[in-house]
Amino acid sequence: MTFDERVLALVSQIPPGKCAGYGQIALMLGSPRAARAVGFALGRCRNPAVPCHRVLRAGGSTVPAFGPGVQRALLEAEGVPFTPDGRADLSRCRWDGS
Repeated sequence: MTFDERVLALVSQIPPGKCAGYGQIALMLGSPRAARAVGFALGRCRNPAVPCHRVLRAGGSTVPAFGPGVQRALLEAEGVPFTPDGRADLSRCRWDGS
């Protein structure tokens, strides 16, 4: 299985209402320095069944790849809480891998 396939398989396990960081996904795959590679893998994903929107930057901020406000709207629709400064509240919604 390629790295990209492993990324997509793991991200597909993130349930609605939970989020993970790029670095967290890399660490879970045994490649702790591959956060950027995780982002590239998700950027190449064209399968709408993979919940790429549930992967955020380390501090919980959204990424512009989805378009202005799109990622936040998708996460809010799933019940992900956000802090007043616009970041996902990872203390309440971080996925633990189970």
